[in-house]
Parts: sequence; structure tokens; C-alpha cells
Amino acid sequence: MDKKFRITPISGGVCAVEGIYASGVNAGFKKEGFDLGYIRSDEEMKVAYLFTTNRFQAAPLKYVLRKDIKTTNFILANSKNANAMTGEEGIKDIEEILAYLAEKTEVKNPIMSSTGVIGVRLDKDKIKNGIDKFDFNEKNSEKFAKAIMTTDSFHKEIAFEVEGEFGKFKIGGVAKGAGMINPQMATMLCFITTDANIPENEMKTLLSEVNEESFNAISVDGDTSTNDSVFLMTTGKAPYDNEAFKEVLKQVMLKLATDIVRDGEGATKLVAFNVSGAKDSNEAKIAAKALANSLLMKTAIFGEDPNWGRIASTVGASGIECSENSITIKIGDVTLYEKGKILMTSEVEEKAHKIMKKDSFSINVDLGMGDGKFTAYGCDLSYEYVKINAEYRT
Repeated sequence: MDKKFRITPISGGVCAVEGIYASGVNAGFKKEGFDLGYIRSDEEMKVAYLFTTNRFQAAPLKYVLRKDIKTTNFILANSKNANAMTGEEGIKDIEEILAYLAEKTEVKNPIMSSTGVIGVRLDKDKIKNGIDKFDFNEKNSEKFAKAIMTTDSFHKEIAFEVEGEFGKFKIGGVAKGAGMINPQMATMLCFITTDANIPENEMKTLLSEVNEESFNAISVDGDTSTNDSVFLMTTGKAPYDNEAFKEVLKQVMLKLATDIVRDGEGATKLVAFNVSGAKDSNEAKIAAKALANSLLMKTAIFGEDPNWGRIASTVGASGIECSENSITIKIGDVTLYEKGKILMTSEVEEKAHKIMKKDSFSINVDLGMGDGKFTAYGCDLSYEYVKINAEYRT
């Protein structure tokens, strides 16, 4: 059946929505480039959010939860400092910074978001000086996207217009992340703006459902940040259709999520781990995420080695129900093992190797146990990853 709506890519990122402004400046945290940014709305937006399950949540997350913020018109975001493990002082620093911001522009329930090094207090003077540089009426989503980058090698943003019998709405998003990526929510940050008039009681549910198939389905290094956050904000000025909005939200979040994996620190390959035929969807998720997190899998992918034994071993170690007589393992469309039969000839290995030389491909596992399925996304582990993280604070 044909969809009753049309999704069209547009430019503008979070600023694609009317009444939304964004920009970035250099506050002195980075030697060059943007490191402090904002998203501002003419009026208060309804907001839903998902935060990391890391027990040591950063101060910005604690601040939002403590205030129980449900509407906002301003997001202030900095890079290079996570403001995590900074105790009550970290929250007081946020309060002081946001009070200063309120002297410069009208803010309603402002939110601060941070990313960077853990265990260091914010440099409040630098942030205040950066706030002084803001043009609060700028519509430059790219500057904001660059301001929240840490080890990212490219900025990540996307926007769509959706039109149907219900009318028309827009949605845009930006994200950052390249390392410390194994979200459990919900280091990664994501900000999504829309004008669709989503019912307040649907926002968190929609965000949670789509998050499971996007940000919660990715891994770069298996580490969960103290700052992982996904924000969904709406001005509520345009019509809303549940089916259309859920579909486009999936496209926005999955594109930003896979961009994070593609940009994984030192990564050269994006891999989709498709697990099907599991006893149920939860077991499929367990197996897929085990493959995405496995260091042996990541190194084999970097070496372009079609070592199907590592795939089988990782699935078997994940604790799910499986059998060597029912499992089928493929790299791309090349079958390496099928229900107890080893198909790894030199010709098959060469075909699989050629697939693994691509910058993106899939590893497909059919467990042959039921109807459960799940796709996780991961990348390889290269020499560059070690270099980047060995020198992260220097």
C-alpha cells in the first residue's frame, strides 16, 4: 500500500523549522573552530529527552532531571568539557552560566548540554565570553553542529519536509559522536527540532521506540558515556500525523546514528549486523549488539578478514538460544556457513574479502530458531583509534 505522505530532504538542519535559530562561536576551548553553540526558539517548545543509563550522569543531565523541564526555548551546548563527575559544584556552575545567559536574551527553562573530558569543572569565564559573541538571530545549524564536535571528523545534520493529506510539517536534527559510543538510554549528543504538533503524551514514547532502532543499536567501542542525550523539541505550529512523523523520525535518527558509527574514531568501515531467525526480538538484539561490540569482530573487519568463526563464536557466547545445525552466516550475499555445513572455499573467501574491502557492508546471521530480528551498527577498530584515545587529553 502506498504511503499517504511524502518525505523530502531539505537543507537547514535544526533551523529548517520556522522560528528556530542556531549558531556557534569560538569561546576558547578549541584552538580554532566552534566550541560553544545554541539552539533558540521564538516561543517555548515542548521537549522530551532520553539520557544515558551510566550511573555517573553528568551535571547537565542531573540539572534537567532535577528541574523536571518539559518546555524550553534555549539549548546552550559546549564541547571539550563534559562537566561530569563534578558534583554539586558542576550543577551550580550551570546555574551561574544560565543566569548570565538570561541577562543577554530572554530564556525560558534553558537547558545546558556538554561533551568532552570527564572530571574537570567548566571554565565559566570562557563560556560567558562566548555567550557575549552570540548573534541570537542567526540561523546556522552547521555552526552549531560543529560547535558540539569533539573527536568527530565531520559535522552531522539532516532535515526533511513531510507533506500529506494532514498538511505539512518539518523536522531537522544534528548530532555529535565518534568515540565512547555504546548508548544505553537513552560521547553522543542529538538535538531534533520539529513544528509537528505532537501530543505531549506521545513524545517520549515515540522517541524511546525509535531510539531502540537507531542510537541504541550502534556501537563504536562498547563504552557508554556519562553525557549521552537525545532531545526532541517541537514548536507545535504545524499539523501532526503519527504514522508520518514516526517514519521520518526513524529516518532522521538512523541517519545521524549511522553517521556517528561511520565517523567512529579511526574507523574505516560501517557494518550492519543483521540478525534474524532468533527465538524473539530481544535475543536477536543481544546477538546483534554482541557482534557490534566484539573487539575480535572489529579487528577482523579492519583486516578485511572473512573469519566466520569469530561471528559464530560471538553469537554463541552471547547467551542466546542457537545451534550450529540451524545457523547460517553470510558476509553480504556470500554464504560462509549454512546449517552445519562449512562453505568456506578459497573462491568463497575471496568473494567475501572483496565485500569487506568496501567502506560499508552487512554481516547477516540467520539463527533458524524463530521470527526475532534486529539490526545493530558498528565499525572496525583501527590503529588510529588507539592513537586518538591515548592522546585524548594531551
